[in-house]
Amino acid sequence: AQSWPIALQSKDIVAIAKTGSGKTLGYLLPAFIHLKRTNNNAKMGPTVLVLSPTRELATQIQDEAVKFSKTSRIACTGPQLRDIDRGADIVVATPGRLNDILEMRRITLHQVSYLVLDEADRMLDMGFEPQIRKIVNEVPARRQTLMFTATWPKEVRRIAADLLVNPVQVNIGNVDELVANKSITQV
Repeated sequence: AQSWPIALQSKDIVAIAKTGSGKTLGYLLPAFIHLKRTNNNAKMGPTVLVLSPTRELATQIQDEAVKFSKTSRIACTGPQLRDIDRGADIVVATPGRLNDILEMRRITLHQVSYLVLDEADRMLDMGFEPQIRKIVNEVPARRQTLMFTATWPKEVRRIAADLLVNPVQVNIGNVDELVANKSITQV
């Protein structure tokens, strides 16, 4: 929730918070408002792109997006080709899978104006930096980028400096000792 006012001003964000602290809604709710402000055609490609390190996390994010978008006409999808072919306002995928789909020329990212890198530290640990950079090269330079991370090592700071424009840093908890939040159980 601390990121909402900043995200709603269309500013780039680096949010550093423990895993399991509710970061997903920190970027999804502003994403829905962002979508309402645009008149993009989902058949021409997504407006919102969320990258996550694992298929399991991508599925959880997609489930949250679908739950909160039920009353609107927002179409959300994971990396399923049949859904992408139908068109979606929000696409949630891992960098590897999205690169595969880009290489098949089944999706275009020229309408993406709201890009989220969720668990950026984990994506970098898993070796996804080349795929992330390739994807970002397909997204318009005029975009809002939100990076969420549980840790703030040199590698994450470097990619943030490369991909974000004048980001506002939001720290939730003590940045020096960030680890998984043991007081929250994810279901």
